[in-house]
Amino acid sequence: MEMKKEVTLTRSQNKERLAILEIAHMMSVPMSLVAVINMKVPDTIWQAGSNTPLSASQIIARIRPHGGPDAENLQRVLRLLTTYDIFSEHLSSTGERKYFLTDVGKTLVADDEGLSYAPYVLQHHQDALMRAWPLVGEAVEDPTVEPFEKANGESAIAHYMKQPDIMDLIYKSLSGMSVPFMREMLELYDGFQGVKTLVDVGGNSGVSLHMIMEKYPNILKGINYDLPDMVALAPQFPGITHVGGDALESVPAGDAIFMKWIFLAWTDEECKQVFENCYKALPVNGKLIACEPVVPELTDESQRTRALLGGDIFIMTMYKTKGKHRTEQQFKHLATSAGFSHFRAFCIDPYLAVLEFQK
Repeated sequence: MEMKKEVTLTRSQNKERLAILEIAHMMSVPMSLVAVINMKVPDTIWQAGSNTPLSASQIIARIRPHGGPDAENLQRVLRLLTTYDIFSEHLSSTGERKYFLTDVGKTLVADDEGLSYAPYVLQHHQDALMRAWPLVGEAVEDPTVEPFEKANGESAIAHYMKQPDIMDLIYKSLSGMSVPFMREMLELYDGFQGVKTLVDVGGNSGVSLHMIMEKYPNILKGINYDLPDMVALAPQFPGITHVGGDALESVPAGDAIFMKWIFLAWTDEECKQVFENCYKALPVNGKLIACEPVVPELTDESQRTRALLGGDIFIMTMYKTKGKHRTEQQFKHLATSAGFSHFRAFCIDPYLAVLEFQK
């Protein structure tokens, strides 16, 4: 009996050790993903939708026809990413491995509108952000200064504003994430009916506002409101006026206010201030429509929860130590404290939820 107990304990310990080893090696995954995106491996395999299985040598021959890269090392990278459902692997009877894109991997290839999730991955792993990651613990030890600022000498926003190439990547990243969500939202949520003037706070390029106004012709005027430097290069859209400003100070008046993926970059005190500014800018029965990550009350091991909490640590490290992903109840409490009396939540996307606050 003692022998059986000892064997069972050893097996349990092995499982635990394996779990820790996987986590310890976790950095290999995103950096391998960045590498294959930069080498255009997904695009090479996709080839206008053919998704033809290719060996590492065949991929190398297409992306570097004059030679140079090591096919064996590329294969090692592809094998790792296969375990994370980016690629599928076919092993022939001769031992040759060929790879093609899974549905997850296809999100890295540009669609008919030129959008993909690849810029989002690249933007999250640019050099300045990578310098901040070793300082995650600093956000716990000293929450007064973001790890990004400690590593780079300035805030992330200030850093981006000085780098046109990074700003271009951010625009592509936000479009690649926003457009698919907006398409789904506009199919399932009808809260823009009856709105004549819509204000998009933190609207960046104005793409989301433009999509809403195309779907709802009753919206005659759109105001894209963001920091002056963010809207300076925004493209022109019919019926949309780009306005520079700071939501912490004031918000333009409108029948409804739309905000997407922005509360997470503010502290609770700042969120309350923005809610109050929105309340002042809205007429009686006006509404604030927010699309934000909403974390569950109870922590579980689901992929969704891991994605949300991983994003939460990203915000804490890069943008604001006390900015955060919030629960539904936390949003409700902040809105109620600012004067909003009616609240509804819609689960539309695995990552973002639609929160409606009515005056």
